[in-house]
Amino acid sequence: MKYKPTLLVLLTCAICLISCSSNSPRDLFNGRDLSGWDTYIGPPFIAAIGKFDSVGAPGLNNDPDKVFSVLQEDGEGAIRISGQHFGGISTVDEFSNYHLTLEFKWGQAKFSPKDSAKRDSGLLYHAVGPHAADGAFWMRSQEFQVQEGDCGDYWGVAGAEFDIPASRVGNDFVYDAAAEPLEFTERTPVGRHAIKFPDAEKPSGEWNILELYCFGDTAVHVVNGKVVMRLYNSKQVVGDGTAPLTKGKIQIQSEGAEVFYRRFRIESIGALPKAIN
Repeated sequence: MKYKPTLLVLLTCAICLISCSSNSPRDLFNGRDLSGWDTYIGPPFIAAIGKFDSVGAPGLNNDPDKVFSVLQEDGEGAIRISGQHFGGISTVDEFSNYHLTLEFKWGQAKFSPKDSAKRDSGLLYHAVGPHAADGAFWMRSQEFQVQEGDCGDYWGVAGAEFDIPASRVGNDFVYDAAAEPLEFTERTPVGRHAIKFPDAEKPSGEWNILELYCFGDTAVHVVNGKVVMRLYNSKQVVGDGTAPLTKGKIQIQSEGAEVFYRRFRIESIGALPKAIN
């Protein structure tokens, strides 16, 4: 007797396929163009007056100077961020409970007002709200710092907050897994910046692998295979209080330096791996 699948069986298989597909790793960058991403350019810096112009920001998906472009770098597609203007490139979609991996390396070009500073960018996550919330350039978000020598640091952007175990070293607060968690926010004495530990960044010009784990209100920053920070109780300012911040877009900063990004891959997770928890 020849087996004939019932409608119920077919529907069950279809649901399973959809579920499996949604939980499988997903490439956020196709290596050819910026499909699935939005660009935002803030007000230009006017060197003659030493400040950013208060008007004339190109804004959303308007990039006349090609700050964000796709090219071949070391034999494969990469996103080049020139750094000429401050702004960001952000995913159209929002994400929660995931493991994100990507690679970056520094270029050579630098621009005012940071032409004499460390090369700087940043991986912003749980990005929500308007694009110009922080300094007229970036969304409210948690920041996995991408800066020469400081890769893996934390910054709270435009009202985002985290609790991070840290010890005071001089005027700074350095991640210390054995220390008591401190609330990093603009509203507390410790401020909104925590320094990673250890330093795992490769020399400028080499590719670095960044991994970001987010599950619930917890995040883990990993640089070249080393955990450099664990962060807890992700939240954001709402009125006089706070609310959870556990979902949002992913945004990469343009902040005065040429930088290349590639191999963006995201995968849903049901828990933090024991090795990094």
